Amino acid sequence: MKILITGNLGYLGPVVVRHLRETIKDAYIVGYDTGYFSHCLTTSDRLADTMCDQQVFGDLRDITREFVSQFDGIVLLAAISNDPMGEKFAEVTDEINHKGCLNVIEKIDDLSSKTIVFASSCSMYGAGGDEPRKETDTLNPLTAYARSKVDVEQALENMAAHKPVITSLRFSTACGMSDRLRLDLVLNDFVASAMLKGEIEVLSDGTPWRPLIAVKDMARAIEWALLRKADNGGHYLAVNVGSDEWTYQIKQLARAVGEIIPDVNVKINSAGQPDKRSYKVDFTSYKKHAPHHQPQCSLEDTVKELVDGIAQISGIPQNFRDSGYVRLSVLNDLIEKKLLNSKLYWN
Repeated sequence: MKILITGNLGYLGPVVVRHLRETIKDAYIVGYDTGYFSHCLTTSDRLADTMCDQQVFGDLRDITREFVSQFDGIVLLAAISNDPMGEKFAEVTDEINHKGCLNVIEKIDDLSSKTIVFASSCSMYGAGGDEPRKETDTLNPLTAYARSKVDVEQALENMAAHKPVITSLRFSTACGMSDRLRLDLVLNDFVASAMLKGEIEVLSDGTPWRPLIAVKDMARAIEWALLRKADNGGHYLAVNVGSDEWTYQIKQLARAVGEIIPDVNVKINSAGQPDKRSYKVDFTSYKKHAPHHQPQCSLEDTVKELVDGIAQISGIPQNFRDSGYVRLSVLNDLIEKKLLNSKLYWN
């Protein structure tokens, strides 16, 4: 199986590459990434990048028909990947996350022979209310990032008539250690705060609900989607990926981290404004279709792995939220140095 992974040099990509190398033994893996975050390394082990059979540097917006059509499986990870970046680069988020992804798929000559995996997001449920959201429920995207995921899903569903096997994995909020660690994700932020400051401060009132998933379990889901057949869910399947055990109110999550890491003060701003993004998610469909690829990581193990990983990284500042461990800061720095332009093309 010849597999293309776009965005393999980001946060999730290295974990996915390492997992696929171990589980799909005959895979020929090609990474395709523009390299915004390729220098954001946080490991002293063998880089998962070296487990690719080939690495190509390129922008989704410029990918060619000849290049794309050679692959059996395509994993679409590349994206402007959180709400702060989407807010600052709203137009570019649509160009890359939405139009860029579709540019890849539309360049394929024969869709019927392809397997496509799209890294979607449960954030498209937005203000979801108290009932767990099912895949058939109304979507309520509140940000440019979430809207881009909805737009791609709608287009992919329309392509099902050509009979590829397309899976939109609506991931819960990512967390866990990576070769390119991000600290702009809620659990990772809490662990870093606990280690560097001795406290976890929740700036909002902490009431919103959020499902989480470890990056290792995201990789398991991608493996399943690459191997999925059309008789298990159809030619197009959108599925919520996560578990009931990993669904927390933000304040509950902060306190849980405070119980795992000793001597940490947890502060909840009860008078703060609640985050409008609040949703519970129903994972019944994923349990049905992927019974052998269910999440295996526990919160405690993931926190401890983050603690061990962060402890080995030298020079993380206390004000890490303004550092290179936050993706928006990296983009701002590259633009300030005139390495990227305002459209996020390399100069």
